[in-house]
Amino acid sequence: MNSKRLSEKLKTLPKGPGVYFHKNTDGEIIYIGKAARLNNRVRHYFQNSRYRDTKTDALVAEIADIEWTETASELDALFLEAELIRRYQPKYNILLRDDKALSYVRITYNAEHPTVTLTRRPLDDGARYYGPFASAFTVRRALKLLRRAFPYSTHSSSVPKRACLHVHIGLCPGLEVGATSLQEYRSNLKQLMRYLRGERTALMKQIERDMKVFAAEKQFEQAAKLRNQLQTLQRLSNEIVFSDKESLDISKDKGLVELSDLLGLTKLPVRIEGFDISHMQGTDTVASMVVFSRGIPDKAAYRKFKLRLPGNDDFLHMHEVIKRRFSPSNQKQWGVPSLCIIDGGKGQLAAALRARDEAGVQVPMIGLAKRYEEIVVHNELSGVTLTINEAKYVTNEANYSVISLPTRSHLIKLLQRIRDESHRFAVSYHTVLKRQRTTTSLLDDIPGIGPATKKKLLRSFGSTRKIALASQKDIAAIIGNQKAELVYSQLATDKSTNDTV
Repeated sequence: MNSKRLSEKLKTLPKGPGVYFHKNTDGEIIYIGKAARLNNRVRHYFQNSRYRDTKTDALVAEIADIEWTETASELDALFLEAELIRRYQPKYNILLRDDKALSYVRITYNAEHPTVTLTRRPLDDGARYYGPFASAFTVRRALKLLRRAFPYSTHSSSVPKRACLHVHIGLCPGLEVGATSLQEYRSNLKQLMRYLRGERTALMKQIERDMKVFAAEKQFEQAAKLRNQLQTLQRLSNEIVFSDKESLDISKDKGLVELSDLLGLTKLPVRIEGFDISHMQGTDTVASMVVFSRGIPDKAAYRKFKLRLPGNDDFLHMHEVIKRRFSPSNQKQWGVPSLCIIDGGKGQLAAALRARDEAGVQVPMIGLAKRYEEIVVHNELSGVTLTINEAKYVTNEANYSVISLPTRSHLIKLLQRIRDESHRFAVSYHTVLKRQRTTTSLLDDIPGIGPATKKKLLRSFGSTRKIALASQKDIAAIIGNQKAELVYSQLATDKSTNDTV
């Protein structure tokens, strides 16, 4: 695009918030940025009077075209920018970025004292995570504003024995002093989570309906609470919106469009599920299911499976997890995805298709082979067309097609993102199970030795090995003669057996 056409395009930039994309002469995205006002921010790159460092000068010299996506708010722009950078890895974002990690909103909904906090390290600990967000400052400000509508606790380290200041000013539910019941607090958190998931409009309509019901029943105190909550949300609606779901037009997501075109899908895949298997020589075998909604990871919908079949047969294990995923109860609870991505080649995909057919569901499935990043497609997807530049069939035999795509294509980056996330989630769960198994003590198998006794011994000696090397007299000094005799004789037997082997 010449400078005249670029200048004309700059004139059409919208005034609202959004995400912009700088491209080079090959059409490759080289930088993704966010803006509170797109027209002001993007034009700054082309104003010679503004100071720029060397890296930014190099970026501007390569810009041949620009595109953008408008969002409902600045926070939506932050969310979308972070996700697209993680997916496409534009070279100048890597060069210009700082060293800070992304931030996530963490809600311990199932805890006895649920909290809402901000973290840079999401864990597989049962909490609900929302994000990622590039700016921790902006997210903290958003949570501070949302707390007026949905009071929540932040006492993650220790729960106070008396009401804190936030209880008195209406920002904390006061669970510790009985100001709110756990049931009421969790109901409030459900509303907050709906807001974070992008259901702001539906949530506000529900609050308005409930307010009118309470007013009609002359429960004016409850009606007043809902009125205040609704007014708070109305004030926020033009400033803070967490989700991309109400504002992100998925037709502008080039990865999803290319995927739909390649497979001949009638609709863009709104919900994509990725599956992976993880084990260590056939032990602690697990599977992961990650969910991408509209191209964005939906961590609250992730699921993990502890597989029942022994051994290290990836085909059987993939068959098991897909069969369990599409059991009648799970279909009812989780719904049916638009597309499934299987980590592996023809063998894994064939096993998944067989399990899907046995479950009686119609869901398109593809595989992604690790070695050459090739897409494996069963010929049942008769609509497959190679519309992407440089795409080519590697093989087309035995009812399967293996398609090779350029590594810089939007589609391959989207698939890699889903595959890598499913692998990370599977390995994380496998590591947890492996750690639990390896930390099982020999003391657990001794009749009459309970957790309290075991804890005393480990606290005194430091490890099971040191207990085994101790004398019966030393052990008796900790837990008494009777239990010491049980422990000493059992550990001596185990040591003798191991020495013989």
